[in-house]
Amino acid sequence: MYYLNTNAQRVLYQKIVNNQIFVDKSLLIEEVSKAIGTGNPYICITRPRRFGKTINANMLGAYYTKGCDSHEIFDDLAISAAKQYEKHINQYNVIHIDFSMFPDYCGGYEDYIRDITETLKGDLREAYPELRNHEYKSLSRMLLDTKESFIFILDEWDSIFYEPFMTDRDKSSFLKFLKVLLKDRPYVELAYMTGILPIAKYSSGSELNMFDEYDFMNDNIYDSYFGFNEKEVQRLCEENKTVSYEEMKLWYDGYYTSEGKSLFNPRSVSKALTRGVCLNYWTETGPMNEIADCIEHNVDEVREDIVKLVSGIPVEAELSGYSAAEQHLETRDEILSAMVVYGFLSYHNGLLKIPNGELMEKYQKVLAWDSMGELKEIVDGSKKILEATLAMDAKKVAGYLEEVHDREIPFLNYNDENALSCVITLCYLYARKDYRIEWEEKSGKGYCDYLFYPKKSGKPAILLELKVDHTAEDAIAQIKEKKYMEKVEKYASVLLVGIAYDKGKKVHQCMIEELV
Repeated sequence: MYYLNTNAQRVLYQKIVNNQIFVDKSLLIEEVSKAIGTGNPYICITRPRRFGKTINANMLGAYYTKGCDSHEIFDDLAISAAKQYEKHINQYNVIHIDFSMFPDYCGGYEDYIRDITETLKGDLREAYPELRNHEYKSLSRMLLDTKESFIFILDEWDSIFYEPFMTDRDKSSFLKFLKVLLKDRPYVELAYMTGILPIAKYSSGSELNMFDEYDFMNDNIYDSYFGFNEKEVQRLCEENKTVSYEEMKLWYDGYYTSEGKSLFNPRSVSKALTRGVCLNYWTETGPMNEIADCIEHNVDEVREDIVKLVSGIPVEAELSGYSAAEQHLETRDEILSAMVVYGFLSYHNGLLKIPNGELMEKYQKVLAWDSMGELKEIVDGSKKILEATLAMDAKKVAGYLEEVHDREIPFLNYNDENALSCVITLCYLYARKDYRIEWEEKSGKGYCDYLFYPKKSGKPAILLELKVDHTAEDAIAQIKEKKYMEKVEKYASVLLVGIAYDKGKKVHQCMIEELV
């Protein structure tokens, strides 16, 4: 059998438990079990890719199915201490379908859905011989005739929506298929479904309105079971001793639970600990390309947000909901919502942020897209300003800043230091190849605007301070007075860079000193 009461999920989850990097999320079972056999047994959890949806789906399948004995796995996990542990373990008929799995040949939606329905019918005939003499066109009728109940675990339910062959009619057909299979059916003990994008944005009517949906914006029940929290990552770092917790936090933290607690990207954490190095393990390029297309046609609405975000400035937004499932993302709200859905932005208390260093690398590349127009030209020229800085040519640095300001890009016409920060971000983007750049970094007696940490030996560290309606000398003086140099004392050479803008005269100043 392929979908009904198989041993596959037990085997797959056993491999996860055996991994060098493992975090016990089995108490999710206790929460999910509360819905079994109730009047509201429909749960849909949506998260970005790589946040543990499939691992947890396999865990639930392995635990509930009567198709095998999984005590050997779960007796050693946290769920074994739950009061109703024995009540639920291996007690149910489980139908587990991973909708991201396609048949060997799939020329379109009809091939896809036919493979699923015929496979499940075959499983039911094998399990219930009395059904073999009937020709069923309806899965729901066949399930009713078993006179038993089932737990449905449906993983990556929206996978088919990404396929280019899917028409609007196909999508509507798929929604109706799920509705007929699940809605108001007496054989449904529990329907647990996962995906990236919420049902509501696919379903214009009431096809799947029986599901309670839990996403990054509204989940205060299951949110701690998807992603790693700070304590879990600290423990993993202590046990494996391959990467420090501080470095892990810089690279992969930045998402939030409903209470505002930190969540790390679990896949990237696991990869970094296994390989012993923090790198960009974010491999999904498809959605980023889709967002690039959106930005290309809506540059005026979102490019300011992107520059601010890359500059370390949170962006205020009141997102009405995830709209990434729409065929055409046309508004700022829709595009930013799509970025949250795919995990490219974090959203909490009305503020959008780029979550971490891993995603920041992606956004730095975004600024060099052709769709960014004049911003791309500034980024393309950012190598010159770094070279001038390293050569301590303050006059050239100020001149380049003047050129950027004279482009008359509205949000780069300074009204405050945030606008100046956006200019600095663009003008020094090339520097990120050789430097790790931190904003508002605590150092000495205050917070330095920018700290440039060399990635390789031979490069000087750079402390950069911004001032509006003050002098560049004032900026240098503040660096010294506040002792910002404490964070870079280990480097053989340090450049102090003071940049100032006079609103009245509309001119830039730059001053550069070297500490050896």
